[in-house]
Amino acid sequence: RYTLLSPVVENRKGAHADLLGELRGHGFARIRIDGVVVELDEKLTLDKKKRHRVEVVVDRLVSKPDARARITDSVELALKRGEGKVIAALVAEGEDRLFSEHRACEHCAIGYPELTPQSFSFNSPLGMCTECNGLGTALEIDPERLVPDVELSVNAGAIKPWRYLLAHPNGAWTKKIMDAVAEAHAVDLDAPWRTLDPAGRRVLLEGTGEETVAVKWKRGAGVEKFDTAWEGVVPTMMRRWRESQSEETRISMAQYFSTAPCKACRGKRLRPESAAVHIDERSILEINAMTIAEAYSFFREMTLVGARKLIGEELIKEICGRLKFLLDVGLEYLSLDRPGPTLSGGESQRIRLASQMGSELTGVLYILDEPSIGLHPRDNRRLISTLEHLRDLGNSVLVVEHDQEIMELCDHIVDFGPGAGRHGGRVMASGTPAQVKATAESLTGQYLSGVRRIEAPEVRRTFDPRRVIRIEGARANNLQNISVEIPVGLFTCVTGVSGAGKSTLVNEILLPAASRALNGASDVPGPHDALRGLEHLDKVIDIDQSPIGRTPRSNPATYTKVWDEVREVFASTRESKAYGFTAGRFSFNVKGGRCESCEGAGVTRVEMHFLADVYVPCEACQGRRFNEATLRVRYQDLNISEVLETSIDDAAELFRHHKRIYRVLQTLQDVGLGYLHLGQPSTTLSGGEAQRIKLSRELARTATGRTLYVLDEPSTGLHFEDIRRLLEVVQRLAQAGNTIVMIEHNLEIIKTADWVIDLGPEGGSGGGRLLACGTPEQVSTIEDSHTGRYLRKTLSTPLPTAKPRRAGH
Repeated sequence: RYTLLSPVVENRKGAHADLLGELRGHGFARIRIDGVVVELDEKLTLDKKKRHRVEVVVDRLVSKPDARARITDSVELALKRGEGKVIAALVAEGEDRLFSEHRACEHCAIGYPELTPQSFSFNSPLGMCTECNGLGTALEIDPERLVPDVELSVNAGAIKPWRYLLAHPNGAWTKKIMDAVAEAHAVDLDAPWRTLDPAGRRVLLEGTGEETVAVKWKRGAGVEKFDTAWEGVVPTMMRRWRESQSEETRISMAQYFSTAPCKACRGKRLRPESAAVHIDERSILEINAMTIAEAYSFFREMTLVGARKLIGEELIKEICGRLKFLLDVGLEYLSLDRPGPTLSGGESQRIRLASQMGSELTGVLYILDEPSIGLHPRDNRRLISTLEHLRDLGNSVLVVEHDQEIMELCDHIVDFGPGAGRHGGRVMASGTPAQVKATAESLTGQYLSGVRRIEAPEVRRTFDPRRVIRIEGARANNLQNISVEIPVGLFTCVTGVSGAGKSTLVNEILLPAASRALNGASDVPGPHDALRGLEHLDKVIDIDQSPIGRTPRSNPATYTKVWDEVREVFASTRESKAYGFTAGRFSFNVKGGRCESCEGAGVTRVEMHFLADVYVPCEACQGRRFNEATLRVRYQDLNISEVLETSIDDAAELFRHHKRIYRVLQTLQDVGLGYLHLGQPSTTLSGGEAQRIKLSRELARTATGRTLYVLDEPSTGLHFEDIRRLLEVVQRLAQAGNTIVMIEHNLEIIKTADWVIDLGPEGGSGGGRLLACGTPEQVSTIEDSHTGRYLRKTLSTPLPTAKPRRAGH
């Protein structure tokens, strides 16, 4: 038995006579006032000075099957009278149960809108954090950028943006306030910044808040005082940043900012109310942070009963299906919230490939460009199975690939060659892998058949335990607080399955920490305890695959500085001297000799507004970059524009007697880029080509033997022959005493390294441990190492090995 009541007055003062009269007029006979049920008659009055709770009695019911219609009508009436609220007063239990149609707390009245799928998307206004608009990051003043030199005192200019302000007459008042703050808080403004205690630094940078300080100054014969608060360096700069309308001011201030996680959502990008919703005790943020393998296990093991099963069973089945496709292409180590720009080209392709797996389409031509990029040999088999599955459905799968296993297991190979650039473009072989192997003219076939091979060195450089770079306590991302030693002067490969922590160790800890210490960079490394051994180095260089320039104006000749020497050669010709031309005349970047219509670019840009800009040849100079007067000067019967169009191979022959030019061009040939034109726009170069141009520039420099070179999967996009040439360059750099650290999956490269650091054993949370370090032969004996097992098959003639060094040894 229970009574249905509608709350009509909730803790409000008053006699409420009009309300009581209205309820009588609607035929209600009883009400409950402050917990006591009374008859609703004319004599009933309430004390207007007291707060009251008034609930009208709608019906008294007994739960029986045949009472369903009456219960429904009574509940509807109670909700209507109670404006969406109804109380069920249980007679036997003596308790009230409140039910509400509103999405709000009945005690604090805080309410939320109806949840929709958009409520869980940081790209939707309904779900995004209102502070960072769903970005998860915010610009903040970086104290380390404010004070780049901690050996300086404040008065000597330690606080860089205020260095000139405090010394200028216009900053006299600011300086007086700062002096007063320093005096009040016992901060020595003449002491080096590093010696100041944290509280003193904090008050200078963050301000005094509501606290005021007494600023004194002389006026005539007396001294006057003025009490004021100190805003602080950081709040002042943030205010100026927000208020400034000047683009120039913002650009000058940008150097002191860095990107930090949003404080409101802690970098999670969602509103707190969306993050508060849980399924099986997990919020969407926790699920999103899982790796694909973890998420697959979570949803597959989820138990649904009753209404939840009716609602979610098909959804869970669909989620598991899509996650399974991602697992099938070897992406189990990726977290669901991994930012798109951080994915490699191969990972992006495999994600798109996984999205096609569920469609079960037939008669489709799938085109993939090196899907094996970033994939460990262990995971290659799953990718191949996926490609075979698409084929077996009745589709055609066309793959541009250099991976040996994929080539050997495909149905048909078309091999182009014999060389690159103008030396290529011919079909050297076409047929099954066996037929290609039997084609003597095919360079690919020679490597597949074993006629040609990349040999491991007969003697490796030796490890000197006194000359190492030691990373201690690395714990960024999934690294398990590991310590790693990298030999100085050796070629080291960092290996492990995808997601094992290689990029985190090298690109997020070693590279930024070394760049900060040796190059003065402002990069912030990931969490670690210490980086030791940098006294053996004088600089660090990241040889990545980023473009050498962003516009067609940049090219291999300008990047390697060889163009400066070529201009000097043209300036020294008899014709140049007769015309009075200097080397500047032959530059397409300054006025004088260049075509002014295109400003020396050779092309003009056509803005497409909503599409990418298009570059077309300049109509005035026909793409030759220079004016007619400049083009009249010739060297070896070539004008300056024709030299730009010359291949590096031909240019090396042309300038054979100019040692400085020839030396640079020869290094470009050494890395296999002789087919490129000197003036080939950087926008047309592949990532691998850009990386090798950077390597060649390093080769051409005077060697110090104290440089740390970092390379991240340089084998991407390279043929066996290109890898052989790349390794020759790397070995030359190492032979000169430099330290090479390379992240790599390619076993042909790993087997040629002096030292291997293997992380794993798995990706994501299952990785981040140091499995082994030693020579390739030593690592190949470690059973726990996936890399070691595959190395064992690749190494044909193992060298004598000592006991491998394991983690912690």
